[in-house]
Amino acid sequence: MKYSRFNPSFKVFKYTIILMAVMLQSCDASINNKNKTQGKDAVDNPKVSSQTKSITKVNPLQNIAVPAADRVDDWLPLLKGKRIAIVGNQTSVINSHTVEERATWDDNVQVRYVHLVDSLLDRGVDVVKVFAPEHGFRGTADAGAAIEDGIDKRSGLPIISLYGANKKPTIDQLDNVDIILFDIQDVGARFYTYISTLHYVMEACAENKKQLIVLDRPNPNGNYIDGPILEPKHKSFVGMHPVPVVHGMTIGEYARMINGEKWLPYGEQCKLQVIAMKNYNRDLPYELPIAPSPNLPNAQSINLYPSLCFFEGTDVSVGRGTNMQFQVYGSPSLAKYRDFSFTPTPNVGAKRPMFNGKRCFGVDLRDYPKLDKIELEFLVDAYSKAPYKQAFFNDFFTKLAGTTVLQEQIEKGMSAEEITSTWQDGLKEYNEMRQAYLLYE
Repeated sequence: MKYSRFNPSFKVFKYTIILMAVMLQSCDASINNKNKTQGKDAVDNPKVSSQTKSITKVNPLQNIAVPAADRVDDWLPLLKGKRIAIVGNQTSVINSHTVEERATWDDNVQVRYVHLVDSLLDRGVDVVKVFAPEHGFRGTADAGAAIEDGIDKRSGLPIISLYGANKKPTIDQLDNVDIILFDIQDVGARFYTYISTLHYVMEACAENKKQLIVLDRPNPNGNYIDGPILEPKHKSFVGMHPVPVVHGMTIGEYARMINGEKWLPYGEQCKLQVIAMKNYNRDLPYELPIAPSPNLPNAQSINLYPSLCFFEGTDVSVGRGTNMQFQVYGSPSLAKYRDFSFTPTPNVGAKRPMFNGKRCFGVDLRDYPKLDKIELEFLVDAYSKAPYKQAFFNDFFTKLAGTTVLQEQIEKGMSAEEITSTWQDGLKEYNEMRQAYLLYE
């Protein structure tokens, strides 16, 4: 099965298109938008009213999002004379181009990125170690694979895994650290484990009286919220907080919410400072320049991820072991899908893929239109076509869903529309709560 033509790829953000759109918008009568504290530093426990300003004239350059890491002059002075540990991976980079240069880009531009670690060392900052999340410091390990401690070959710095022997920095690991600098690209889904790593880093900072600075980055799925709210009894590393599957926050906003809602043990709060992005608006399209993990290789996979990740708790493959990860789904048993098939084999990020070497029948979503909601129809339809329904779900499904209710609803034969309607009260309550922590429109 294949859908209408739509083929996004990991290209540099098409600023010329955005500039044209902004110019058209500027032809309207005066625009009065209340912007939250864009470009401002945010601090801990932010339950205060947001600063606003009225925009009466649109400057096209104001619509080029600048990640916090690129705003070096705003946060570098905070590190002076301090011993720094970095929580990062392959996405922790600084773009060496100016905003004005980015406004003139086309698809052929060769973007110059410098890794955060290398940049800080070149600037004389006392970086003492690196903490690595799931997939490792260079982002090539399989999902769920234990990450070992090691040495970064380029910098010579010790790398300490937060996805191996411990998920939280220990007292000894923080002994020679004054500030932890957190810079990892998230994709806005509750079960994407970088926000769980964020939680444990915040917990360690609170316990050991260390300061945490978060360099904020865009959320490519930040324009909507959707999914069931996690129930506390189903808390796990793929879901630690009572939030929906798609939480609609940047990682900096999410850190503010962890602190503000006192989700750390015993209601503790860490000394938190979020360095905000400049010109970010969650409704503007933003394609990530670097894959955040090996099985999210492009914009289409990232957009489909919140909808397809449920299949990780079933006997259906989402294309791990192919070059179509999280853009297809299928299984050898789904013979009713005859128009499309794929065969997983080992590759980077999937050394032992599900159904290795077996032909899987399913659905091709590589050309599927962009989603602004969780498309539950994929899961409901696959279950309806499964010949052995008692073997369709596994124990991991409840952890991903954050509730037993979703599986029960599907097994009862409820439609996708009927199921998603039951989420609405929880989403409304969550949305009201999250407003206090938002930094951007």
